Amino acid sequence: MLKTNITDIFIDLDHTLWDFDTNSKSAFEKLLKKHQIPIHINTFLEIYEPVNRQYWEQYSKQQKTKTEVKFGRLTDTFKILKIDISRQIIEVMAADYLDFLKRESVLMDGAIELLDYLKNKYRLHILTNGFVEVQSDKIRFSGLDSYFEHLITSEATGKLKPHPDIFKYALQKAGTFAHQSYMIGDNFQSDVLGARNVGMHAIHFDPDETSEVDFMIIPKVKHLSEIKEIL
Repeated sequence: MLKTNITDIFIDLDHTLWDFDTNSKSAFEKLLKKHQIPIHINTFLEIYEPVNRQYWEQYSKQQKTKTEVKFGRLTDTFKILKIDISRQIIEVMAADYLDFLKRESVLMDGAIELLDYLKNKYRLHILTNGFVEVQSDKIRFSGLDSYFEHLITSEATGKLKPHPDIFKYALQKAGTFAHQSYMIGDNFQSDVLGARNVGMHAIHFDPDETSEVDFMIIPKVKHLSEIKEIL
């Protein structure tokens, strides 16, 4: 299965290396406490998470702007929860959340061990749909910045994964070719199919085993440590 001509590895950040669910919950706990919002974190997240997913889906289709994502997801969540919060406070909370979030540093199990294994064999790059100013700080605060040559975000092209433009831009930025590169990510559509559609190799990180893809066609791992058997 090993491809001997591989030079570059592109890795998704959220849910692949950086434990988004754990870190986001911690950030929201701090946010609700700071602004004295009388609601349990689990009740809040039960409403917020599907609202947030919808906003990101609309953002990926260019139906929402970056600003609308940041503010709208909180506005809609509090409306559903029937908690009256002014636009001015929403704007402060949106900024506070991202500030809390980027300082969280819990990584997915095995992330550092995998990066230590890969760093002397390949050139490593982050390829993410997240906002550049937030993702760069996440990498810095969680101690990952020394592993990567490039941080490439969807904002660089105005297109989100799985659009081919973001992958082509990433390859150009890294100075490499699709057939010499792997993409590793948790989202089958955005990371795996997006990469394969431009000729890159791909590994699906699927800790919850949600994908039914044939692992003989596209490698699939449940734990990051299993990637060592492929690369």
